[in-house]
Formats: sequence, C-alpha cells, structure tokens
Amino acid sequence: MKFTKISAVASAAVLALGAAACGGGSDDTKADGPETITYWSWLGGADTLVDAFNKSQTRYKVVYEKIPAGGAGGYDKMNAAIKAGQVPDVVNIEYNALPEFASQGNVAEASADLTSYVGTLPEGVKGLATLGGKVWGVPRDAAPQVLYYRKDLFTKYGIEVPKTWAEFTEAAGKVKKADKSVRLSSFWKDDATVLAGFVWQAGGRWYTTQGDGWKVSYDDPNSKKVGDYWTGLIKDDLVRGEVSYSPEWTKNLVDGKTLTVLGASWNAGSLRDLVKDQAGKWALAPMPSWDGKPASGMVGGTVYAELKGVKHRAAADAFIEFAASTPESLKAQLGSGTSSALPADPALVDAAKAGFDSSFYGGQDVYALTSAQVASIVPGWTWGPVQVFANAKMKDAAASGDITASLTAGQDAATGEIKSRGLTLAP
Repeated sequence: MKFTKISAVASAAVLALGAAACGGGSDDTKADGPETITYWSWLGGADTLVDAFNKSQTRYKVVYEKIPAGGAGGYDKMNAAIKAGQVPDVVNIEYNALPEFASQGNVAEASADLTSYVGTLPEGVKGLATLGGKVWGVPRDAAPQVLYYRKDLFTKYGIEVPKTWAEFTEAAGKVKKADKSVRLSSFWKDDATVLAGFVWQAGGRWYTTQGDGWKVSYDDPNSKKVGDYWTGLIKDDLVRGEVSYSPEWTKNLVDGKTLTVLGASWNAGSLRDLVKDQAGKWALAPMPSWDGKPASGMVGGTVYAELKGVKHRAAADAFIEFAASTPESLKAQLGSGTSSALPADPALVDAAKAGFDSSFYGGQDVYALTSAQVASIVPGWTWGPVQVFANAKMKDAAASGDITASLTAGQDAATGEIKSRGLTLAP
C-alpha cells in the first residue's frame, strides 16, 4: 500500500489515523501537549523539514539535533546512544552504512506500512534498504554520479565536456599545460564512498553473497582498473588528491584553480552554497564512462531509519512518512537552499524541481539531468556488513594518493572484520 500523501494543512486527526496504521503505537502521548520525538541528521534542509512537519499537525512534535556526518562522527554517536539505551526516534543512515547497522542488530525493522511504501520505489534504491528480505529504512534519495564543470573556464582552456575517462585524461593534460596552477579536477582521497561510486560505475563488486556467506572482492579487475586510473592521474599531477570540503579544496574552487567537481546529485546544493559568486558559470553533465555509454554509480544517499530500542514508533513512522513521501517535505528541504536531494520516489521529482532554485546553474534543469542518470545506474551493487569499518582503513591507506593501495586495505579490513564479528566469509 502506498502512503496517502499528507498535505501541509493536514489535520491532527488525519495524521493520527495515518500513524495508527503504521503500528507499534506509543503510550507516551500526553493529554496536555503533543508527543515529542527526536530526529538526528546532518543533511541540508533537515531543520526546515522538521519545521514543516511540526506546522502540518498538532499530534506530534519533532525536535531536531544536528550531528556530524559519517562514521567517526554521527554513527559513533548513534552507537553510543544504542549502548546507553537512549536512542533518538528517527535518524538518517547512508546506504553504505545500513548493512552494518542491520547486521549488528542496531536498527529496527521497518513497520508494515513503511515496508509497503518502500516496495513501490525503483529497484535501484529499494534494494539498498532491503537486506535478508527485510526492510530496514525508507530511502530518502537517489544519488547518481554527476560531473559539475565551469563553463567559462572550459571555454577559456578550449576543452569539451569529456564523455570517456580517456577524454578526461586528455583534457586534464591540456589544462595543466595551459596553466601549471590549474587542474581539471580533484579526487577525494579521504572518502571511500567516492571511490566506490567509480568502481560501481565500472562494474566492480566489493561484496556479493554466496549462500549465508559474504564474498569480498575489493581487488576484482574492475576495481583495480579504477584504482590504477586515479592513482596514475594523481601521481602524474593531472588531478589533485585532496580532502573533501577541506579549506584547500574549497580555495581552489573559489580561485578558479579547479574546473570540475566529481560529485553526485546532492552536490548541486552544496556547491552552490560554497561558491555563490560564481552563479551562471557552472553546469552539470553526465559522468564520463569507460566506453562513452551512459553509466553511473551512486555516491551517498540515505534512508530514514529507527534505531534499536526506539520507543515512539507511531510518531516516528508518521514523521518518516511525511519526510519521505510528501511534496511538502521536498519543498521545505529544498527551499532551505542547502539541499539538492534527488528524491528516491520518482513521483516527487516535479516537487523537487519546483523547490530548487536553478539560477546558479544558469537555469539548467538540474533535476532533469540528475533524474536521467538514475536509469544509467549499473545494477547489482551490494554494500557489505562492515563498510564503515573498511572505509576508515581505506582512508588511511589513500592518504598518500595511492588509491590502489586503499583497495588492498579495504580487502584486508573487510575480510578480517567479517571473521571477527562472527559472520560467514564465503571462499
């Protein structure tokens, strides 16, 4: 059953019925005020989403707490809350981290109505929230890879938007030859999910399942091809190996010393926020591929989830329903100016398009471009049960710019950690 969309002017009675249908009710509702729940997130627009939900009804109140993104920040905080038995009611978890939470029993299985809604979503995102035949969260967004580029500087240096990685290398050499202080792009060596996106695009598979076991293949031929490619570009000084969103990386963008951002659909909002005075100079294009045919991996993307021990399930379900499935939610998040999330639900793309100010990109239809890439996402990728752990080891190994070495580190870390956690490792 697909959710009944809740309008911004929904009555408290309507929302109460919708929440009751989600099951797992709470005994914490007080006669003298709304039931209060907490929501932890780092995502742009999370605060305006909460404001919109709170204004839409009177039965529940959501209190928002901003947390750091990723493994060494937000996830550590979540795990500490689980151990203390004081969990927030709703959190965001990235697709790559969800199997780790699920395999450790640290995330609650989605309720029946949430599961039914997830069943209506495209296979590419539905599969990322479904593990062992159970749904562990509601997908918020799809995050296909996208190339962001400076139109004016491409013209200045006489280069075309590359359609293949061979053309990308050629363009990188041309830019460096024209100006030794300028580079075509940077590679985020501190973020293994970025590398994963390129491996995914190339047809690599870090994890597959065989029976009850996990097979780990960070060193498969397609992964090695990608690792060697980026290691070579960094070694030859054709691209910079930089830390994502670091002061150095940002300064190079601001100063026009880096011409592209190898990102995903969600980067449109963050890039606009970083270099506001470059309005009209940036555009989006499909990511280059190995053979020039449309192909994409995903970088990032999150679910709304409830952690182990959540106490306010009916209220949490009602908030997740609003956040994941209503146009009002998209309007609130994108209207903040900090988010460009491509909704997991294709029915919400028009609402997202209407809520996103594309003037920074010269009026380009950002959502037409990003949503078109969803169809090119290479099928078959599976995130493993120890990805957050492996990411940390890969980050350390990639610090020198040797991206191939980070794959070896990921292979060793993942196989060792799967064994140490008592999970089955396939031969």
